[in-house]
Amino acid sequence: MTPTRQASVRLTQFAHGGGCACKIPPGELEEVVAGLTAPPLAGGENPLLVGLATGDDAAVVLHRDTAVVCTADFFTPVVDDPYDWGRIAAANALSDVYAMGGRPLLAVNLLAWPRDRLPFGLAREVLRGGLDIATEAGCHVGGGHSVDDPEPKYGMAVTGIADPGRLLRNDAGRPGLPLSLTKPLGTGVLNNRHKAIGERFEHAVATMAALNREASEAALAAGAACATDVTGFGLLGHLHKLARASGVTAVIDTAAVPFLDGAREAVRDGYVSGGTRRNLEWVASHTDFGTTDDDTRLLLADAQTSGGLLVAGEVPGAPVVGELVPRGAHSVVLR
Repeated sequence: MTPTRQASVRLTQFAHGGGCACKIPPGELEEVVAGLTAPPLAGGENPLLVGLATGDDAAVVLHRDTAVVCTADFFTPVVDDPYDWGRIAAANALSDVYAMGGRPLLAVNLLAWPRDRLPFGLAREVLRGGLDIATEAGCHVGGGHSVDDPEPKYGMAVTGIADPGRLLRNDAGRPGLPLSLTKPLGTGVLNNRHKAIGERFEHAVATMAALNREASEAALAAGAACATDVTGFGLLGHLHKLARASGVTAVIDTAAVPFLDGAREAVRDGYVSGGTRRNLEWVASHTDFGTTDDDTRLLLADAQTSGGLLVAGEVPGAPVVGELVPRGAHSVVLR
C-alpha cells in the first residue's frame, strides 16, 4: 500500500522529542525502578522467566510449556508522515518480541492525540501504518486505548510466544562469542535533522520500518541464546546492559560498525539529540573509549528508533562488530 503524504502538517513539530530519543534517561530510569520487583506469586504457577532484574527487552512468563512474551512501546512522532510514523512505531514495538526470540501474536494500539490541534484523520493514517506492519508480521491488532493529550504519541502493547528453551536473553552472553549487528546505526541523528529542517531520509525510514523477524529467526537458527535490540539507549547503552547482565566485557571494532549514509554528516552539522548526549554520559564511566573520536562516540551512543538486533553469535548477512571477552575493568571497550 502506498504511504499517504501529509506534507502540509509537520508532526515532528508537535513533540518535544522524537522516537526513542524521548525515552527517560537510562540512569534516571534505573534509579526509579530499583527494588520494584514483585515476589513470586502464590502457588508457583506461571513463573516469571524474564522480569525487571536484567533490564531485558520484554517480560516473559511460562504458561504450561509455552513462554508468553509481553511488551509495550510508544513514542512521539519521529517523522512527519503519519503513515510512516505508524509503521515505524509498530515495527519498534514488535521488535521487543523478536529480540527475545519470540513470535508476536496480538497487539493493541496505544494512542495519544491532541484533538484540538491536529486533524483526527491524521491519527487514522498513523493507525493504518501500524496495522499494515502488524499484518506483515502475522500479528493480530485487536483495538487498543486512546487519550486526548497535548502531544501526539503512538505505539503498541504486544503479546507473543516463544520456546522457553530457546529464548534470546541479554544475560546469556559468554566470553568468546562474536557480536553481530543486524541494522546500521544513525537513525537518531537523521531523524533529528528531519525534525529540524524537514529533509526526508527514505533509507532511514525503510530501515526503521523493517521488521526484525528474519534477524531473530536467523539468530535462533544459528544457535544464539543472547541478544537485545538497539533502540533509545544507543549501541553503547544496550551493549553495557548486555555485558553487565552477562558478567562479561564487550569489545567493539569501531571500524566494523555500519552507519547509515548521511549519519556522520548529521553529527558534524550538529543534529545530535539530547537523548544521545545523555546516553553517552551514562556509559562514560563504564566504557574504555581508547582513541575513538568524538563524532564516532556520539554515533555509537545515538538514540536509535526501531534499530536492529545485537546478537551474541554470527548472523548470516550481518556484520560482526566485536566480541565478548571475560569481564574486565569496563563493560565496553572500543578499539
